[in-house]
Amino acid sequence: MTPPLLNRWTDSSALSLGILGVGNIGMVHLKSAAAMPSVEPVAAADAVPANRERAERAGVSRTYDDYAALLAAEDLDAAVVALPPFLHADAVERAAEAGVDVFVEKPLARSTEEADRLLETAREADIAVGVDHTLRYQPDMQGVKAAYDEGSVGHVPYASITRLNDGPLGRPPAADAPASWPLDADAAGGGSLLELGVHCFDVLEWLFGDLEVRDASTGRTLETDVEDAATVLMAAPETETTITLHCGSYQWEQLPEVNTRLRLEGVTGTISNDAYLPENFYADAARSALSNVASRLAGDEPDVFGPTFYLQAHYDALADFCEAVREGERPPVDGEDGRRTLALAERAYELAAAEAGETDGAADDADSETGGTADDPGTPEVTR
Repeated sequence: MTPPLLNRWTDSSALSLGILGVGNIGMVHLKSAAAMPSVEPVAAADAVPANRERAERAGVSRTYDDYAALLAAEDLDAAVVALPPFLHADAVERAAEAGVDVFVEKPLARSTEEADRLLETAREADIAVGVDHTLRYQPDMQGVKAAYDEGSVGHVPYASITRLNDGPLGRPPAADAPASWPLDADAAGGGSLLELGVHCFDVLEWLFGDLEVRDASTGRTLETDVEDAATVLMAAPETETTITLHCGSYQWEQLPEVNTRLRLEGVTGTISNDAYLPENFYADAARSALSNVASRLAGDEPDVFGPTFYLQAHYDALADFCEAVREGERPPVDGEDGRRTLALAERAYELAAAEAGETDGAADDADSETGGTADDPGTPEVTR
């Protein structure tokens, strides 16, 4: 029997959507929604005046400086929560009070404890929760899954995934001061493991089923409050696959680049996402990068859909959520999926902290025996 929360959509009119937060990713969602034939982005909220002005130029009729005010004033079917992680739980609570389904940026929350409260609020209010885990929507990842599901390489004893970004500080020289929240452990909940690693956890569970974290380490290349590198060793019991994951926000990206590498080492061959990249990926990305530079020099808005390889995935994920809400179905990537990625990240943080503690203890013992000072630059600094 379909849960009551998913039976509200019975007419054929456009789904009315509010965008809570219209920074970079919020604008992606806004322009995605505006391009959908059966979705109407009617309002947007952001505390930054320049962001509200961008939303208005993108065609939104009404803007607010506070997401709670938007939810109280507008008659919405759904809302996109594209706010910093420390605001996700409150935004969902406000949406629940208004009876509005929510599509939440990853990570769903800053911890499993916070996610549990968020999801309980949603259940009590009978609202649906979707999560923007877009890696599984990229054509290269879908190509890998199709080849794997077809059994093209047989049993896969080992797999690896790497995801690297340039992080909140950007590529030097920095033109503008970065936002403060991504570098705040309390506001963000963590560093690259929560920003990037949860995407990897999601796509790996999509491929191999439940995961178990066996070991992990985190580190920092800069003096920040959050880690900008993490390496995790996992096992997938169902498929008997050992998996390594590395994510980091320390790399100075230069477009066009693919920032995620996935390899499945099967008994009869290898499946790599490189083999499933669109033929025109690099050409399109290069053209988009040049076009955006020209737009900024001319004072115009950059093309939010370029390179489309990545941003099309956000479009597809949001479209799937909206269609699920309209058809009375559970979102294909829901709150429980988002919570599981958080649980895996938390376990990785625990193991990384334990490993660092053991290393520090060994160093202290060496100091007491030799009277010297142990300094191992290779030991990662753990931020949680």
